[in-house]
Amino acid sequence: MHGVVMKDGQLTWSPVDEPTPAQGQVLVRTLTCGICGTDLHAREHIHEFLHGLEKTGTALATVPENGVVFGHEFCAEILDHGPGTEARFKPGTRVVGLPFLTSTRGAEYVGYSDRYPGGFGERMVLTEKLLFEVPNGLAAPQAALTEPFSVGAHAVARANIQGESVIVVVGCGPIGLAVIAALKARGLGPVIGVDFSPGRRRFAEAMGADEVVDAAVETQGSIWSRYGAGRRGRQGVVFECVGRPGVAQGVIDEAPRNALVVIVGNVLTDSVIDQVVAFNKELDIRFSLNYSPAEFQQTLRDIAEGAIATDNMITGVVAPEDINQAFDDLRDGERHAKIVVSFENRG
Repeated sequence: MHGVVMKDGQLTWSPVDEPTPAQGQVLVRTLTCGICGTDLHAREHIHEFLHGLEKTGTALATVPENGVVFGHEFCAEILDHGPGTEARFKPGTRVVGLPFLTSTRGAEYVGYSDRYPGGFGERMVLTEKLLFEVPNGLAAPQAALTEPFSVGAHAVARANIQGESVIVVVGCGPIGLAVIAALKARGLGPVIGVDFSPGRRRFAEAMGADEVVDAAVETQGSIWSRYGAGRRGRQGVVFECVGRPGVAQGVIDEAPRNALVVIVGNVLTDSVIDQVVAFNKELDIRFSLNYSPAEFQQTLRDIAEGAIATDNMITGVVAPEDINQAFDDLRDGERHAKIVVSFENRG
């Protein structure tokens, strides 16, 4: 089989070892897999990414120099079952699922493992109990967006917004759009999307933002003032969805007193927060990572039933051989929100 192998910062369509399902695992054929913003960062900073996991006690045994097949936003088709499975899904069943495996080395993160290929490979092994059948005839490109939209659902759950709030989403890339979608699916708002890019602001409007703001024209502080956040019982809630050094500090600097700051963007290099500012404003700061199986399943249901509209998110579908160009194209927020790699109709 073949896969897109990331090695030394380069992506190449190359032969890779055929995976074999072990205890509790199934073998699947990849149908589609989205390119995640973390993939873009990890291509250049995978050692920092792995070191961060190690410091938090969730180390992966990955050796990047061995080559890694990225891809964790997948929709796949069941091919076979390994030992110890329940065979819950018949061959040919379309599934999505959480990209985690256990092995003799410990935890494996599908898409960032040097041992198991991710969704940019033709076939994968996945944990059966973490998979969900794709319902309602949902197309594979849309189904693959369950994973990134689950990140937004978890961030909103982490916020646990109670009472009247003004909600600002800073950064309207894929994760910011997922947060906006989750907020609107739960009837929360007003939701204001903030971004420098006109294209990304248009995507935010399409996902249901009540207002979009050009970050070059109006400050976050001005937005809070206009909406009366921090006054009359209206709490300010801000989701930082950029994941670049310094952005979280800018959010903290402009947040109103007693605001809730939810950090969803993941910075893979060193970043500093000025504790004095947060302390004096008595801010609540929460970090949001990944999602639970229940949040994943609910997000799949929301997409399949139309509570979350994904069509506006998909701005490109490419063959795996064209993934280098797709990585470059995704840096253009004017044209692209999410590019999906497709293996459908390849035999």
